[in-house]
Amino acid sequence: MQLSFADIANTPESTERRVESLRVLIEYHNRRYYQLDAPEISDAEYDELFRELNKLEETHPELVSPDSPTRRVGSAPVEALRPVRHRLQMLSLDNATTEDEIRSKLDQRVKKELGLSAAEGVIYMCEPKMDGLAVELVYERGVLTVASTRGDGITGEDVTENIRTLRALPLRLIGENIPQLLEVRGEVFLSLAAFQKINAEREENGEPPFANPRNAAAGSLRQLDSRITAARPLSLFCYAPGSVEGAVFSGQDDFLKSVSGWGLPVNPLCRRVDSIEGAVSYYREMMDIRESLPYEIDGTVVKVDSFPLQRELGEKSRSPVWAIACKFPPRQAETVLEDILLSVGRTGVVTPVACLRPVDISGVTVARATLHNWDEIAAKDIRVGDTVIVERAGDVIPAVVRVVPEKRNGSERPSNPPATCPECGSDVVRIADEVALRCMGLSCPPQIRESIKHFASRNAMDIEGLGEKFVEQLLNLHLVNNVADIYRLTKEDFMRFERMGDKLASNLLAAIEGSKQREFARFVFALGIRHVGERTARALARAFGSLENLQRASLNELTGIRDIGVTVAQSVHSFFNTAENMAVITRLMEYGVAPTSSAMTVGGRFSGKNFVFTGTLNVFTREQARKVVEDEGGNVIGSVSRKTDYVVAGHEAGSKLDRAMALGVTILTEDDFMKLLTSA
Repeated sequence: MQLSFADIANTPESTERRVESLRVLIEYHNRRYYQLDAPEISDAEYDELFRELNKLEETHPELVSPDSPTRRVGSAPVEALRPVRHRLQMLSLDNATTEDEIRSKLDQRVKKELGLSAAEGVIYMCEPKMDGLAVELVYERGVLTVASTRGDGITGEDVTENIRTLRALPLRLIGENIPQLLEVRGEVFLSLAAFQKINAEREENGEPPFANPRNAAAGSLRQLDSRITAARPLSLFCYAPGSVEGAVFSGQDDFLKSVSGWGLPVNPLCRRVDSIEGAVSYYREMMDIRESLPYEIDGTVVKVDSFPLQRELGEKSRSPVWAIACKFPPRQAETVLEDILLSVGRTGVVTPVACLRPVDISGVTVARATLHNWDEIAAKDIRVGDTVIVERAGDVIPAVVRVVPEKRNGSERPSNPPATCPECGSDVVRIADEVALRCMGLSCPPQIRESIKHFASRNAMDIEGLGEKFVEQLLNLHLVNNVADIYRLTKEDFMRFERMGDKLASNLLAAIEGSKQREFARFVFALGIRHVGERTARALARAFGSLENLQRASLNELTGIRDIGVTVAQSVHSFFNTAENMAVITRLMEYGVAPTSSAMTVGGRFSGKNFVFTGTLNVFTREQARKVVEDEGGNVIGSVSRKTDYVVAGHEAGSKLDRAMALGVTILTEDDFMKLLTSA
């Protein structure tokens, strides 16, 4: 029987039993949160359990075990990844690129080898083809002992310590009839949101961005320092067995259901079909919804479901006869790079942006693409006027993949890195160990402009009316140098604006005054701390409750918060230990800014539930709906995933509604939401 939080919290026991109880409970709640999308306790309660376990293990090091949840934070760096030989070879798959090839290369071949007629049916298992890094996990007596990459299929690299940091992966299997030995193959991947966040952080830190989510996942998993891996939100889906002792599976469907029952993550979109036409329909369906998925897939995999039939069919040239990878058409297009523009971000990074001749890619017109940095431009020998290949991958910003040199005519010209900022004329420098160029001007208008726009934005301090147009005039008139200056503006200052009336000036002042009492979480987000988005800001606000507590927080206290890794913790700690930042915060307080407390709501009717709002609401504004959910202990998130409990769909709901329907997420109208809110 599963122990509840209250059971364990109130049961007296020995230190050794307490440690074991905490481990079991924490892993149980990890599974509820990361796999089943059905958390039962608040983040604060989870953090309390984790801190207690960590403290007990520090006090009693003899009780530390390799399957402890505390091992997920990473360990000291290793000198190299040692080789690991697989008991059974990890095979590669033949590819099909059309529907006819799916039929001919798999179904016709399978029926020929098995001596079946064309009319006889074969049951197949269909799975999304994840675009990540293949790994093998070895569980002995239910405990994870070794994890390795695919490598050449025969020998991979030991990534055990890094794999331990994945929260969705059990370090000890649960349930009954667990095999003595279970080798399971899986794919490690990054969600698109995580990929974008990591690349944004790398560019801000002057590091080269990853080319795609697969490279980011591979680079994250193959770190010599597992603490870096722990700071990156890797995910994993299991898809095939290796060696197994102590269990027999009838087929792929049986295997997936069994390992899922033991706590291993399995893609919920896997489907068993009774014919090759069912597999073709599945391929079409996955291609239709790929744009709405929160992760990258580059096709589907179709396998004969029966393991006895798989063994009978065997392998040919290191590829199984009984499976095939059905690849999607590439999302690329050819166009001309007409110019390279320079963009200055909030942190001073000067980024080159490709200005393209507009081109359609998967139904979207693309006119801009990232070039990342000048090292990337030099490595690809990109010149203005070049014909280039542009790739669009899901929600990832379009990127220039390569040049088509055979189409050059001699008119192309190179683009050199700037020596000065295109906005303020200050020196642009490349800091040691960084690839990014940064403007060093303390008064660089784009940096000030972006920080003020961010501070005043709807999800931050929500200063209604203070949009881009007025921020530009504030800068042009030299009325502000930082966000604190907003609160010393007068009516006379606003009356200097073009086309400014008395009433509008009064409204702006009233909006500024009204923003002084915003929730603490919004204030934290408004500060623009590197790596701190809305969700992280809410987690910090709920954990610490006040600005004073957050300012005093140690690195250990910050990393002790659920889902806040070392990189975010260091950024927050550094921000509040920088004299310039604290001077601005002090001035904000002197001008009367007083954020309200953001203590965690525990035990509300939405406790632990994740909501997504899409479309136009009639009764609530988005902000009102968010506050209602959070006041009841729930979370409002921006995208639909398996972790979403409810999607509230208003008028003209778009792709989020489609995504929710594909995943089977509960969909509510606004009336349904109000009934849920008022129910006992």
